[in-house]
Amino acid sequence: MVDRLITNARIASTDGLELDWLLIRDGRIDSIGGRFLAQEPPIPPAASTEITDAHGTWLLPGFIDLHVHGAVGKDTMDADPESLLTMARFFAAHGVTAFLPTTMTAPHESIMKALRTVAELIGQPTGGALIMGAHLEGPYINAAMIGAQNPNYVRRATPAETRKLLNVGAIRRITLAPEFTENRQLIIDAANQGISVSAGHTQATPDDLRVAIKLGLRYTTHTFNAMSPLHHRTVGTAGAALAFDELICELIADGVHVDPLIIRILFRAKGVDGVLLITDAMAGAGMPDGQYDLGGQSVTVAGYEARLANGGALAGSVLSFDRGLQVAHTATELPFSMLWRATSDNAAQALGVRKGRIAVDYDADLVLLDQQGTVLETITGGESVYKRG
Repeated sequence: MVDRLITNARIASTDGLELDWLLIRDGRIDSIGGRFLAQEPPIPPAASTEITDAHGTWLLPGFIDLHVHGAVGKDTMDADPESLLTMARFFAAHGVTAFLPTTMTAPHESIMKALRTVAELIGQPTGGALIMGAHLEGPYINAAMIGAQNPNYVRRATPAETRKLLNVGAIRRITLAPEFTENRQLIIDAANQGISVSAGHTQATPDDLRVAIKLGLRYTTHTFNAMSPLHHRTVGTAGAALAFDELICELIADGVHVDPLIIRILFRAKGVDGVLLITDAMAGAGMPDGQYDLGGQSVTVAGYEARLANGGALAGSVLSFDRGLQVAHTATELPFSMLWRATSDNAAQALGVRKGRIAVDYDADLVLLDQQGTVLETITGGESVYKRG
């Protein structure tokens, strides 16, 4: 692996300084600096060093998508390595350097097959974004907030089943309804294993969430969607998510799942350290309008919307991660130099990995963007996995 020096970039640094060059060595960030600080890049570089002039474009940490079901006609529940590899390459074209393939509420064996398939590819080269593990969304949710999950397979957690799921070794994140006492032992077991736990498809009250937070719950899933809403006399799950500092909130910033003003409100309430941008994309992402499958249910995709064919409920999204950043940027009026925490850093901290920041000795997972947020290049572990054109 050759060294690579990127110069004349607008680097989103952890300390907010205007840095403009970065040296990649052995797949990690070796050094960074800014000419205006009299920090010149290594001169002369090693003879084998590849030099890239970024021409004033943005250099951000690569995006990390903790909640994504599929894209380009493929789905995590296919339980097929080729489906996951196809998804990984598509995601890289939109700036994603790591992701968690996400399961659906389904029969036990179907979930197990999907988890085993993910486990085979964790950390392996994909030609695109890295697979870091799986996100188990359901089946331990509240049927009253079913969303696009299949109500026939909703159930409460049992030690016998959850032990088998956890023993596969793929799960890095779990979405569940914490209001059910049967699900609370899973919060404890997952947290003890370093797995992030999120409240979703839920009617959890503030008191339910207080209990769950003590057990280890730290996130809310696609906040405002498939959860009890905020009312000025009944706070609901959404209101508690805004109020409790312990909770970091996933957000689908497509302008469909939540109004742009809600995006603005969430960022104002939680700050960039309290929001996780995700796509919740399904098989129709990157595909023409038409009929697609999500966890065994038929979904109609039209424009930016994906809805269950039998009822019209939103069924995941067709959002690409770079477009989510662009929508959030417009809605909040926050610069890319701040929003990277919501696209990358917060997710990396949820996974407990040295990614998601442009800092010395962090993995060289990076994305180059033009001023509008269009992906120009995606770099994973120091290797270019996508270049525009």
